[in-house]
Amino acid sequence: MTTKDYKKVFKQLEQYPVKLAKYKKHNTPKKRTTGKNLKVCRVCGTHRGTIKSYGLNLCRRCFREMAKEIGFRKHD
Repeated sequence: MTTKDYKKVFKQLEQYPVKLAKYKKHNTPKKRTTGKNLKVCRVCGTHRGTIKSYGLNLCRRCFREMAKEIGFRKHD
């Protein structure tokens, strides 16, 4: 279930407090502490190929575009 669907059902159940409490208990999305979706590119927002070292938080494609501006050199 996506977040959008969750909020839609949540709004519909506001009239029924007992059902709403049960729905929240069993269907609220978990707060994630690890995993793929926590690492997001700060430029384009993709989750794939994220470089997190040195505090970059860039995907590999954005890193290639911005590497010279940041101060990285390509070794031959």
